[in-house]
Parts: sequence; structure tokens; C-alpha cells
Amino acid sequence: MISALFILYVADQEKSTHFYSRILDRAPDLDVPGMTEFKLNNGSTLGLMPATGIKRLLGDRLPNPADANGIPRAELYLTLPDADSFHQRALAAGAVELSAMQLRPWGHRVAYSLDPDGHVLAFCEDQAATL
Repeated sequence: MISALFILYVADQEKSTHFYSRILDRAPDLDVPGMTEFKLNNGSTLGLMPATGIKRLLGDRLPNPADANGIPRAELYLTLPDADSFHQRALAAGAVELSAMQLRPWGHRVAYSLDPDGHVLAFCEDQAATL
């Protein structure tokens, strides 16, 4: 089986950990200096890494992620039951609403917002999904 760790580079690990803990309504599975992880299902994990950490790790060849802070450069598309409640928690935690829950041309009901680092969050309604 393939597993995937999706890592978002963040300006403030503690702030982002608190933000995603509120949205997901649970504590992280790993929270150490330099990396926070939330298991999303059996094969995928959301990671939060300080932008300064990846820059230190990979050096000058890597463009500085902090230079793009606030500019959308990644989307986290979560398919789950009661997606609008996740969207509402994101807004309560400080996300900026881009679009309320609505039926999209591809057949999904989805709401969009921006997290504090400018990553796009999409909450897709699926009665059968579990997080």
C-alpha cells in the first residue's frame, strides 16, 4: 500500500497546529518542533512544517517559501460527511471564506476558504466518508 504525507509549509507551526486542531476537532498525532501531523485516514497524513525548517533543510537551491506567504499555492480538498460543519469550524478558527457550500459543476457540494498561510481549503460533502 502507498501512503502519502502531504506537508504544508507554514509561517507559525503552533498557530497552524491550533487552527487545524480546531477544524479537525482533534489533537495532532505527532507534534514536535519542526513537524505536526494529523492522520486523515489509513493512507494519508497532513503535515505542518515551518517554512524556515524546510529552507534550512534544503538550503539556497530551494526558493524561500516565506516569500509566497499568503499567496495560494496549495489546496487541501477534504471529502467528508457534514463538510459544512468543518467549513464553519475553519471560519470560526480564522479562515477566510472564499465560497460557501454549493453544488459545483463536477457534481460535488464544496465550500472553500483560506487558512492563515493562504492555503486553499475545500470541504466536500460526502455522506459515506469518514475522517
